[in-house]
Amino acid sequence: MTHAGALELGDMRPADEACREQLLRIQKSADFRATERDHRFLDYVVGESLSGRGERIKAYSVAVEVFGRDSTFDPQNDPSVRIAARHLRRSLEHYYLTGGKADPVILSIPKGGYIPVFSVRARPEDTASVTAADTHKSSQPSTGEKPGSNIQEDAVPSSEDVLAQLERIISCPEFRRVGRTGVLLSYLVEETLAGRGHRIKAYSIAIEVFKRPEKSFTQDDPVVRIEAGTLRRELERYYLLAGRNDPVRIGIPKGAYIPTFAWNHSPEPLIPEALPGRGPSNRMGAPSWRMRWTIPAALAVFAGFAGSAYWINLRPTVDSAQTTGIPDRPTLVVAPFANLGGAYAELYARGLAEELLTALPRFKEIKVFGRETSASLSPGVSVSQIRNELGARYLLDGSVRTSGSRIRVTARLLDTSDGAILWSEDYENDLQTRDLFAIQMAVANKVAATVAQPYGVMAQVDSAKPPPDDRGAYECTLNFYAYRAELSVERHADVRACLEGAVTRYPSSATAWAMLSIVYLDEDRFKFNFRSDTPQPMQRALQAARRSIQLDPDNTRGLQALMTALFFNQQFAEAMRIGELALATNPNDTELMGEFGTRLAMGGQWQRGAALLDQALALNPGAAGYYHGTRALAAFMLGDYPAAVAGIRQADLQKFPLFHVVAATIYAEAGMSEDARREGEIFMQMRPDFVPNIVAELKIRNIQPGDQLRLIMGIRKAGMPVPDGVEAAIADHGVGRSLMLERGFR
Repeated sequence: MTHAGALELGDMRPADEACREQLLRIQKSADFRATERDHRFLDYVVGESLSGRGERIKAYSVAVEVFGRDSTFDPQNDPSVRIAARHLRRSLEHYYLTGGKADPVILSIPKGGYIPVFSVRARPEDTASVTAADTHKSSQPSTGEKPGSNIQEDAVPSSEDVLAQLERIISCPEFRRVGRTGVLLSYLVEETLAGRGHRIKAYSIAIEVFKRPEKSFTQDDPVVRIEAGTLRRELERYYLLAGRNDPVRIGIPKGAYIPTFAWNHSPEPLIPEALPGRGPSNRMGAPSWRMRWTIPAALAVFAGFAGSAYWINLRPTVDSAQTTGIPDRPTLVVAPFANLGGAYAELYARGLAEELLTALPRFKEIKVFGRETSASLSPGVSVSQIRNELGARYLLDGSVRTSGSRIRVTARLLDTSDGAILWSEDYENDLQTRDLFAIQMAVANKVAATVAQPYGVMAQVDSAKPPPDDRGAYECTLNFYAYRAELSVERHADVRACLEGAVTRYPSSATAWAMLSIVYLDEDRFKFNFRSDTPQPMQRALQAARRSIQLDPDNTRGLQALMTALFFNQQFAEAMRIGELALATNPNDTELMGEFGTRLAMGGQWQRGAALLDQALALNPGAAGYYHGTRALAAFMLGDYPAAVAGIRQADLQKFPLFHVVAATIYAEAGMSEDARREGEIFMQMRPDFVPNIVAELKIRNIQPGDQLRLIMGIRKAGMPVPDGVEAAIADHGVGRSLMLERGFR
């Protein structure tokens, strides 16, 4: 119960005029510590209530009419109204404990709603006794505070401090609301502050936050683990950027969901059993959390967190060349970057190495030695030392030089078996035009994407010269990406057999399960080596993807597999949500980027899908031809026929049946009738079952009815025998007759 609610109130509701006078009294008082938005919020709810429109006061109406949000506002995913209401309640509580303690009318906003309640204050003597008791209680020192002192020493932040920090995080643009991170964070903090931390389990989160059905939710559903992992990363990012100077730090320890709260200068985050009550904090004000940092100050802080594990609660990285229970993978050591001179070069070099040790381990096809190993090495360490003492196959090192505001970074990848430089690149930036942290992150991400992605430098080297250790297991990974580049029925059978053997030998390999999921999916969607096993390929694909996420919720390939399996199991919205989470997990993975772009495009978001495919192909020109083909199809759907023709020629997937039907459609629309006829004939020979069942084939790929009509028109134009009545059947299921007439169907 709030302080205002604890007062003895009369049973009579005040007259409307008295309520309006009380509103004016509150808003004029200096003791009503509220923001301009709080004033507008209070004005709105009181005005609507007194006008007899209280039933209209909902989170949506507040967001649109008070906060200026657009019509797409979703209160289930955006907690801003709930947070603002909580802040308004606290402001009213404070007012009635101070300047408003003798006011004749009590105005409150009950928890769980936004409709205000007005009550006549009871007898003055009762009010005085309660107020005196509350005043005495609020004057007592909070936990950890020394009597007679205004300084708290190692105290847990009060509920008021934590809630203020929660609002600061949620309202900050630097806190990216990926998936439902904002809703989840609010739920975890509020439950803990309410003394219900013991209730915070995966099941309760799934039911209460993600609205999963109570009876059907099981531990096989990875939604909570995935969202919690995303939330941890977003909090980590927030405290490295906008929140680095915030007074309170909120964390979600790995392996649990109960949040920790600590002063930002505290050496250890604490899980409070009982937080101090909500009262005015005696803590001295911290500097503005939005202030712009100078370059030397930013460098100094970055150096500080680079040396402290507390600042970055990162996913554990491999610190040994031996990992039990999973297939061997190429091993990489990041050596400290050398300081070649200039102001702050040493600090920048340390910060860059830290960023690399964040970005590289997100690629689960490689193993990265941990921070302790990297810190024990010296810049310029010899490849023989890395080979003989650590047994690592690759060494990433480099140098940093600064001159004035210019920074130049050189990075290179070496093969420790012979010392050969496999790749090298220079990066130059100007600190006057770009933020320090943005530069370090951008350089690290570029290096990681170039070196560690599935079709990157390390993968190309290993494909040409596989490592001798446990070759059979690791060869499955290499063969999987070779298959993805070719998409042939023959290679599919080999890869499937290899991966099935790998998960039998290494049942804890999340990456192998993810790859197997994608290969199982190809049995059905591509009709490659279809087996009528039980369960069917689509279900096997979904089970394998979920097994991957159970083993490693942050596994990018596992998230990609789950997204794709959900997509083809007709769970489009959930697939896209997983895709967004996957991209946030590893924004440098071009295999994922291309797949997500493909799924978005197929689902009707051709423009965004094309943009992601362009980004993937720019970062990795050697990516699978499959993505070139999808990009060509996107150009066709967007009306850019020259780009479509150029793109399909780049794809050149002669062994992949669907390549030929896309090529035929593009050539037909571009007026290249002979090429269209040839490609159509090849396709009909490879997949004679596709065109007779074209409606089902397009539907399983989530292609929208209007796009189906356009594709069918192109397939007809290419000379393939589309059954009569197909267009009418599609129109009956989602596209009006007017659209058919508009597109030339009679």
